Amino acid sequence: MAISVQTRTLGIVPPPPANGAPANRLLKVIAVDDDEQFRRMLSDELAEYGFDVTTFPDGVALLEAASVASAADLIILDWSLTRLSAIDLLPRLREAGVEVPVVFVTGRPLMANEDRAFALGAIDFIDKSRGMGILVRRLRLAVRNSAPARQCDTTLEHGHLTLMPHASRAFWQGEDIGLTVGEFKVVHLLVESRGRVVSYREIYDRMHYCGFVAGYGDDGFRVNVRSAIRRIRVKIRSFDPTFDEIGNAAALGYVWGKEQCAPQPA
Repeated sequence: MAISVQTRTLGIVPPPPANGAPANRLLKVIAVDDDEQFRRMLSDELAEYGFDVTTFPDGVALLEAASVASAADLIILDWSLTRLSAIDLLPRLREAGVEVPVVFVTGRPLMANEDRAFALGAIDFIDKSRGMGILVRRLRLAVRNSAPARQCDTTLEHGHLTLMPHASRAFWQGEDIGLTVGEFKVVHLLVESRGRVVSYREIYDRMHYCGFVAGYGDDGFRVNVRSAIRRIRVKIRSFDPTFDEIGNAAALGYVWGKEQCAPQPA
């Protein structure tokens, strides 16, 4: 039986993109949702806001079109996919070489699911009930936030660590550490700022985008940052048990390296 793949585009020119693309190019978005009614509504609404939208009914169909997925600016995955769950789909996309930023949308915005989404490497986790205006705003910010790392092709080396920003990959003594996109952004920021205490808020903004708010209330970003730092340390220590380059600055943030400069406000 043939898989239904829908593409929807309107000739509405969006505001100039911040990702280096031509000003008249529509942002290419892929949406995967097994609810046909919601998929059709999402496609129509996003097209009205100036997105070039291609939809897939499930993750298997998307994996079979990996080349299409790789050409997108953003992939939207419904958290509750049934044929192939979203949490299984995202790692398989990465294994297939699809490095496009991923956003989860959900009708059940549980904090535990949000944490899991970010741990997998998603750059946002959006409640469907917030409405199309909020969804569109956060999708545009997600594309803008992900663009620098995708465009920069400079390899950075610091001690045993090698960073490849264009691919969001980090290596320790030549071995791929296996960082998610969000974890890579944290390491990249700390290494760029080595010797300076980087605040919780600055780290969180780099993981997502400036002003991003998730669960746990107004101060909840600290919880997410601590969790990310913990995962990064565990991953690097699996290659080097003596790793201690990420230092804590109590109540302020984190610093890469032994030498610390004046801390920034948290």
